[in-house]
Amino acid sequence: MGFGNPVRSDDAIGIYVIEQLKKIIGDNENISIFDMGTAAFEVLFGLKGHQKIILVDAVINTNEPVGTLFKVPAEEVMRAPKDDPMVFLHGMKWDQALSYAKKILQDEYPEDIQVYLIAVENTRLEVELSKEVQDAGDKVVRHVLNDLQISVG
Repeated sequence: MGFGNPVRSDDAIGIYVIEQLKKIIGDNENISIFDMGTAAFEVLFGLKGHQKIILVDAVINTNEPVGTLFKVPAEEVMRAPKDDPMVFLHGMKWDQALSYAKKILQDEYPEDIQVYLIAVENTRLEVELSKEVQDAGDKVVRHVLNDLQISVG
């Protein structure tokens, strides 16, 4: 699952990774590739029926150089949902959606969820990725292919 806004420069890195994976993997009945855009609530539905989930997104304000790559278990970045009836679904982030999914799916919630985060600064209205962020995205593609044991000829 790749997250991001395609017209907010480096914020689009999750979508870039998904596009690259689609080109390499193509149609595979054992692998689902989702361009999540900015619609995090759909995470709830995308998780069901999967054993392993890999999320890719941009992260800002890390105090690390642009393009720094972080790989963490989802449990470490999952934010507890607020039991507030005024939580707007379109304002929900994927880390909150994961918490809801765990609560809703219970035993069907996948145990293996990894998150790749790429440090960004530029989220201006542009469609180009910075070289550092794109290079980090290419590293994520290689890591995911390796993790899924897919060789590229």
